[in-house]
Amino acid sequence: MKRFTAWRRRPWAGYAVVLVALATTGVVYAGFSPKADTAEASNSAAAAQDMANGKQLFNQNCSSCHGLNAQGTKDEKGRQIAPSLIGVGAASVDFQVSTGRMPAMNPGAQMPRKKPVEVFRNPKNVADVAAYVQSLGGGPTIPAPEQVDPEKGDVALGGKLFRTNCAQCHNFAGSGGALTGGKYAPPLDESTPTQIYEAMLTGPYAMPLFNDTTLTPEAKRAIIAYVVQTREEPNPGGNGLGRIGPVAEGIAGWTVGMGLLVLAAMWITARKPKKQHD
Repeated sequence: MKRFTAWRRRPWAGYAVVLVALATTGVVYAGFSPKADTAEASNSAAAAQDMANGKQLFNQNCSSCHGLNAQGTKDEKGRQIAPSLIGVGAASVDFQVSTGRMPAMNPGAQMPRKKPVEVFRNPKNVADVAAYVQSLGGGPTIPAPEQVDPEKGDVALGGKLFRTNCAQCHNFAGSGGALTGGKYAPPLDESTPTQIYEAMLTGPYAMPLFNDTTLTPEAKRAIIAYVVQTREEPNPGGNGLGRIGPVAEGIAGWTVGMGLLVLAAMWITARKPKKQHD
């Protein structure tokens, strides 16, 4: 103890303590920093690999129409074959590819929803090609899960907004309807909450663009909540006939009912003379 006290009183003892503390700190830091650097390097490598996969998928499945640089293509008369994808964003790509509308086999006025091609049945491939297009020029990104959660949406507000902004084309229950020029508003029965949000965000085909200034993210989530609840509701009156609307359903009821009455009258009158003859 006396030796330690005597050593501590020497002039250079304070410097020795500082040097030991610095050395200890350096050793501890060196022990932990490589792990952080390794994790960061690993994430960067994974991101680069995903981007490379997205570029390869784009070149194989999209570039024949949209061009190798996603600049779009035109025919010999200058008419557009496929639009430029620079600036459309990942949300637009995710919507088109995940719904099977793209790649388009037979381009027309509007691409119908269909089963995605085999390579894009893997959600990771869809995310990779969407991220690659996003890297070319920005644009709307894919919404986060909490943005499209119908459980967090106001159904009453969503119903009001849907009837004001969407029902004219998609029908009050989201059953879809015909438009002009060979286009149509598709039914929403198979659309996921993410796809509904992306459609509002990007305005595909004849659909208006509902950006965050027109409809806030909360309003979009409310519309999603209304659509999900409406299509899950049962039809207590029987067959809903696709919920195509009261007029069409009324015509169906009138036609079937009157048809049965006419057939019954014809059957009765056809048998009456036979009874009189007997």
